[in-house]
Amino acid sequence: MGPSESPKNLLSFFLLPLTLFTIPFLGWSSSDHTNLVYKGCADQKFQDPSEVYSQNLKTLFSTLTSQSSAAKFFNTSAGESQSAISGLFQCRGDLSNDDCKDCVSRLPDVLQKVCGKAVAARVQLGACYMRYEVFGFREVPSTELLYKVCGSTQASGTGFGDRLDSALGEIAKGVQSGNGFYAGGYESVYVLGQCEGDLASGDCVDCVKSAVERAKSECSTSISGQIYLQQCYISYTYYPNGVPGNSASGTREEDMGTGKKDTQKTVAIVVGGVAGLGFGIAFLLFLKSAFKKKREGKRGGY
Repeated sequence: MGPSESPKNLLSFFLLPLTLFTIPFLGWSSSDHTNLVYKGCADQKFQDPSEVYSQNLKTLFSTLTSQSSAAKFFNTSAGESQSAISGLFQCRGDLSNDDCKDCVSRLPDVLQKVCGKAVAARVQLGACYMRYEVFGFREVPSTELLYKVCGSTQASGTGFGDRLDSALGEIAKGVQSGNGFYAGGYESVYVLGQCEGDLASGDCVDCVKSAVERAKSECSTSISGQIYLQQCYISYTYYPNGVPGNSASGTREEDMGTGKKDTQKTVAIVVGGVAGLGFGIAFLLFLKSAFKKKREGKRGGY
């Protein structure tokens, strides 16, 4: 049985809901950050006989993609008055500039293919997302649940709840000291969290704490989970027997990466029918990179 999924409306346009879909991914590559996680599209379409909105959207996409080689987050707008469209993109905090650019450059085509001429839309790929909305679109609370996926495998034995609580608790502390991004682990529970780039530090912590509570209540004893809120998301996975293929699998949080920019090249979060496997492999690659750097540090003295 596949993972438990619960997509919700992302946004609404004057009481018109977005339709949110998930698309299973049938193949996976360790170098690919661009798997589609979810999409949210407003039901309302542009009424655009003069193509003003279309041109503004094209300009917006061009500006956003041009900034992705130098920034992990950028927001802007295009057009004037009631025809204006605002939008933003964000990459995972541990992506290189090249990987961020590669991920973001795919988003405009994906948005147009899956959402057409929707007046507001959001697409989340494995390592980046983009969203836009027309002038007058309602503001969505930062902690509104957009999407969740809980692994189908349930933890057995004792001690999982305490480990999970401790590991999830590190995310709020990590994003506060890590510019809104954190990746690390505690006793074989490995976690990742990120806030939208312009979210204030205190609001970021509050958003992550809300996501953590959602993970505890929604995913309960699942050994993996992903919670996407409007302005933050978290992920976790638990390896009850240690990280496969790594003799140092018992390493605690202090030996893990702390989410500093460009420290690792991690892979996409894969959802749909293979969500649990894809997520586990992604964290395994992250861990191997971290352990490799730790060993090199011991040899090289940094």
